[in-house]
Amino acid sequence: MPIESIVVKKLINYVKQHVFDKKVMKLVDHIKHYFENHAFGVCAALGDKLGVATSSIRLFFIYASFLTLGSPIIIYMSLAFILNMRGHLRRRSTIWDL
Repeated sequence: MPIESIVVKKLINYVKQHVFDKKVMKLVDHIKHYFENHAFGVCAALGDKLGVATSSIRLFFIYASFLTLGSPIIIYMSLAFILNMRGHLRRRSTIWDL
């Protein structure tokens, strides 16, 4: 097999791999931005109330979820539900808003 064809095959594989990596990274960035914009805001709300950085609270939830096999996810979801309900209860409309 001539060396040119080996080099060409390696070059094609290299280009395919990097195009695939770029597509995967684009998808990961899209997912990350979606969750940053549409997340429940539990960590941000706790950070504001406690005066702690949001990233520290997020890391706590991630590490605790791995260590306790997912039980903090239940706590997180219940806090998200409570925050969501508080938001709905505070937005009371009057009869004149119609």
